[in-house]
Amino acid sequence: MEFIDDVILNSEHNHQRMLVDIRFKKDGVAKPLIVFIHGFKGYKDWGPFNSIADYFAENGMIFCKFNLSHNGTTVDQPNEITKPEIFGQNNFSIELDDLKVVIDYLHSSISRIPDNEVDLNELILIGYSRGGGLAILNASIDKRIKRLITWAAVSDLSNRWPEEILQQWKSTGVLHVFNSRTNESLPMYYQLVSNFERNIKQLDIPKSAKSMNIPWLICHGTDDETLPYSMAIDLKSWNMNAELYIMEGANHSFDASHTSTKIPEDFRELIVKTLKFILSD
Repeated sequence: MEFIDDVILNSEHNHQRMLVDIRFKKDGVAKPLIVFIHGFKGYKDWGPFNSIADYFAENGMIFCKFNLSHNGTTVDQPNEITKPEIFGQNNFSIELDDLKVVIDYLHSSISRIPDNEVDLNELILIGYSRGGGLAILNASIDKRIKRLITWAAVSDLSNRWPEEILQQWKSTGVLHVFNSRTNESLPMYYQLVSNFERNIKQLDIPKSAKSMNIPWLICHGTDDETLPYSMAIDLKSWNMNAELYIMEGANHSFDASHTSTKIPEDFRELIVKTLKFILSD
């Protein structure tokens, strides 16, 4: 296995940096390239994500994952939210810009993936949770993306909070969210809402879903406690060409945990289905 785990890219916002890792089997054969986007309060090495990356690499893919620039981690501490103020300044537009920076890098002359190992005409996005929403927004406009897979994806960024919460948030300027992994509260500043309102046309997931014209696999568990599987039903209703895969009894993390690198059975079923979809005609 070939590992490239020290790529550092500069965000376009607030002088933040993104740590990127890439893995593949070096055999001189051009391979499809997967770009994976983590979710809210997540990071690229969470739980079994490295084992999942290995699975796809062992099965003939190049797997690239990265930390979004404002997820609160740093290049030196990529697996912990040590910068809560940076986390609080995150918004959906920043995350979309981050994704573009990564994809641009992979297509650039400075990419460290050997040319003979990668098929850039087979670029695939996999987005998990909020990362799934970002993947939908990007794939609908970026012609370089050839396939899309969403795992437990958010279906709409509007109406995410009750009106009374929004009013209090606007009044105080900050909303705190609990991070169960570290037992601490993290700030989210109201600029996230303001940014969404200013860029609502660019951040319209339903509209993006309706305009999607590439192969798309929508995966969701019926016992998702964070984003209900009705969101997957909505996504499918907006794009009847998409393939819907509902996993009975699966929760939001597909039974994975941040304390274990082992791939649980639900997640294994998910990645087996995903690989089959990627390899289908």
